[in-house]
Amino acid sequence: MKIVIDSNRIIAAIIRDSTTRQILLNKKFEFIAPSYVFSEITKYKDYITRKVSINSEEFDTLLSLIFENINIIKASEYDNFIKKLKNEVSDSKDIPYLAVAVFTEAKGIWTHDIHFKEQNKIEIFANMDMLKLIKEKN
Repeated sequence: MKIVIDSNRIIAAIIRDSTTRQILLNKKFEFIAPSYVFSEITKYKDYITRKVSINSEEFDTLLSLIFENINIIKASEYDNFIKKLKNEVSDSKDIPYLAVAVFTEAKGIWTHDIHFKEQNKIEIFANMDMLKLIKEKN
């Protein structure tokens, strides 16, 4: 099942070995994200490394392991959808995720960002919803 993953779920998976990380590592999902996700996450690198007491190299290693489970979609592939969707959510940083979801015909977006609930183009999943999807697939 194809799911777009928001940067807040990736950051949560880096910070703590939790339900979020377990969901992210679940092979039942095909996680995808816009290439923009890298800049969003690295913007918080210093904060994350301090919060979890890891060094830069450990951060890079953990990020690399997490991204083994995420397919990155190049901006050139979903660019045409950006203009069409720019008014769907109030936070412009969310538009690439929505564009990737529409472009790839993903089942939904896994996020805890409330801005995505402003739109009605694609389904939004929180952790509880993802756990229900895992249960349904068994």
